[in-house]
Amino acid sequence: MDIFNLTHSDPSIFFLTGIPGLEHFHNWISIPFAMGYIVILLGNFMVLFIVKQEQTLHTPMYLVLCVLAITDIITSTLVVPKALCIFWFKLKAITLPGCLTQMFFLNTTLIMQSAVLVIMAFDRYVAICNPLRYTTILTKSRIAKLGLVGLTRAVVLILPMPLILSRLPFCDNRTIPQTFCESIAVARLSCGDITINRVYGVVLMVLNMGLDQSLIALSYGLIIRAVLRISSRKTHQKALSTCTAHFCVLLLYCAPSLFSQMAHHFGKNIAPHVHILLANVYLLVPSMLNPIIYGVKTKELRDKVLQYLCKK
Repeated sequence: MDIFNLTHSDPSIFFLTGIPGLEHFHNWISIPFAMGYIVILLGNFMVLFIVKQEQTLHTPMYLVLCVLAITDIITSTLVVPKALCIFWFKLKAITLPGCLTQMFFLNTTLIMQSAVLVIMAFDRYVAICNPLRYTTILTKSRIAKLGLVGLTRAVVLILPMPLILSRLPFCDNRTIPQTFCESIAVARLSCGDITINRVYGVVLMVLNMGLDQSLIALSYGLIIRAVLRISSRKTHQKALSTCTAHFCVLLLYCAPSLFSQMAHHFGKNIAPHVHILLANVYLLVPSMLNPIIYGVKTKELRDKVLQYLCKK
């Protein structure tokens, strides 16, 4: 008890509650968290392994898919192990530097995910609208450069977030009602003015989600226009089938993300545990279903996975 009191009195220690209001169900809630994490690791590592082993899959589309798989693994690893420690062992304490570090890497990875989705949409645009120039426009080096630009943008956009938070004075209440360190949830514990944090969060949402989703919408708008101009029904169906997996993944990432962000910033009447569950769904479910969608909808990847499993 003395150790607990000493820890609780340390101003550099915060406490993650998990899902407030559902504490009695934490053991049950941990089951889908743990199973989902296993599926995320197995599915995404399978994608990485198959693409690495098969030379025929060393194309821009699958290289971008590998980057998305890596971001999925990082995102879930930053969230799930700590959540399971809270659910199973009541290990709720986290230091302020640890909290800011988790926040920085998690948000950087999420913005990188968004950039990857833009690259995927551009890849499908070139493949359908300029198929003869596909190999010259989307080379491996160009994909690498686009990925580096996306990573640089993510770091530049997120770096101010922990710096702004670290300068805030915090009150005696250092309990974060979340399973991970969320910027606005941490900022609300401050005794100071958090207007800058709120404004920065909205600006970040507009710059990231607004810009990226506008580019994605533009790409798919041009794709749909090009497909509608195709007279051959067979070619029409083939062109649409190449976009099916990408479009499903886009909906999987963008819809929960947009709903979660809007609910967090403007949904004051929504119960806290609903906010938290939405945030975790937004982080984990797309990462879990992404390799499944590509495994089912992408014939080349599906065939290689089945071929490898049959050999084993």
